Amino acid sequence: MIEHYFQCPHCWEEISMLLDSSVSQTYIEDCEVCCNPIEITVKFEAKNLIEFRTEILGQ
Repeated sequence: MIEHYFQCPHCWEEISMLLDSSVSQTYIEDCEVCCNPIEITVKFEAKNLIEFRTEILGQ
């Protein structure tokens, strides 16, 4: 697991999350500050993070 910091696309607060470096995936998680849903895409290659993308749902 690696800790990754990013800004929420809704409230712009910096938040962190733990990422499982053994799997690339797209999923939805609520912001821990404003509780709005965020679509998160993470891609790993050889356990290195090569892409981290957040999007507001429906955009």
